[in-house]
Amino acid sequence: MLVAAAPVVTLIIAAALALLNLWLSVRVSRVRSYRKVMVGDGGSPELIARGRAHANFNEYVPIALILMLLVELRVGPSWGLWVAGAALVIGRVLHPFGMDRPTPNPFRLGGMLLTYTATIGLVVWAVLIAYGVRIGA
Repeated sequence: MLVAAAPVVTLIIAAALALLNLWLSVRVSRVRSYRKVMVGDGGSPELIARGRAHANFNEYVPIALILMLLVELRVGPSWGLWVAGAALVIGRVLHPFGMDRPTPNPFRLGGMLLTYTATIGLVVWAVLIAYGVRIGA
């Protein structure tokens, strides 16, 4: 039986991001418990910010991981995937710390820029692959 090589880079990045997702969930749960808010945000600015940080993570990460997986399945493990994955993980770590602050700050901006850069890079790479351009081995 022929077994395809596992997408190692995507597996490792996905595992790191899964842990981050759990951490974000725990941050929300802790504020919910402290504020005694079981549904909604109870008008708590802290709960609103943490809930949005968690939701934002779940809005951006799935499509980036899908792109990573598709690129890796096509080209195999690559330093470019490691760079994109690391940027995504670092961006997703920075962003919630920025969301905890009420004013614009470098954590939120840095998290957004790293996430956008990783995702746009993966989009461009995927489109190039689709058109037969060979890069990133």
